[in-house]
Amino acid sequence: MTWPELDADRDGGTVATLHLASQMVGKAAVALLPWRNHSWHATLHLHPRGMRTEPLHAPEGPFELGLDFVDGAIVFADAHGERRVGLGLRPVAETFAELTALLRAAGREVRLHPAPNEIDPALPFAEDRRPRDYDTDSAHRLLGALLEADRVLRLFRSSFVGKASPVHFFWGSFDLAVTRFSGRPAPRHPGGIPNLPDSVTREAYSHEVSSAGFWPGGAGMAGGPFFYSYAWPAPEGFAEAEVAPEGARFDAALGEFVLDYEAVRSAADPDAALLAFLRSTYAAAADLAGWDRAALDCDEGLPRVPRPV
Repeated sequence: MTWPELDADRDGGTVATLHLASQMVGKAAVALLPWRNHSWHATLHLHPRGMRTEPLHAPEGPFELGLDFVDGAIVFADAHGERRVGLGLRPVAETFAELTALLRAAGREVRLHPAPNEIDPALPFAEDRRPRDYDTDSAHRLLGALLEADRVLRLFRSSFVGKASPVHFFWGSFDLAVTRFSGRPAPRHPGGIPNLPDSVTREAYSHEVSSAGFWPGGAGMAGGPFFYSYAWPAPEGFAEAEVAPEGARFDAALGEFVLDYEAVRSAADPDAALLAFLRSTYAAAADLAGWDRAALDCDEGLPRVPRPV
């Protein structure tokens, strides 16, 4: 396996374009699927060519939306085949107009929320006529990085038998994430995430969590790609905990531990470096908060080997 190089200056414009395209795709799930705990119904899931929704059950019949990073397109698929909206060097407004026209032509009346979430300012898609970057090589690099991160996060997830999320992609913040739960309710979250209803945030953080993931960049925040890990609520002493590997640090502005993507990619053993970060930051969160780790933790999973009972 090869972890591709990512560079914020070279790839950032393409990542930002894909972030906005992913929001259009994800908003169809919000419009059509019943609300599931922690907004899990709305997330996207990786596959070898990009990411996609769950099956979307519309009155006119089920379909799926996705992003094809290989060919650069938003993909609509149903029992009759595929239709595509190309991504490229064009304004978001044109992509949004073509997607909504495609959905109508396919007989799916879907009311997509018209503006981005978790981005400030949240310029409505139909009004966003700024030139946008799109480079096929950058999209391929991003896909490779996401698939590598997905593989390791899935291995990490397998070592927990308590309630845990899938490894899935949040299009609002544009990050790949996996979340573990202690089983105990959490204090009321204050909310305040830009252009996201506080009711959504409070439902998502209704219970204690240790969450980790990969942020490759996006349309809402400057900076290079990094891995992260945080706890809600953060237990006393969490920010001062010793974590691995070398280079991992607590970012006070973000309120979470971060590890630069490049530190993982360039490590002698990238998988081992990332797993050290995931394991040590989870241990800090769980131990300081007094989780029942004897009941929640387990050995990492192996192919074709069921858990012993």
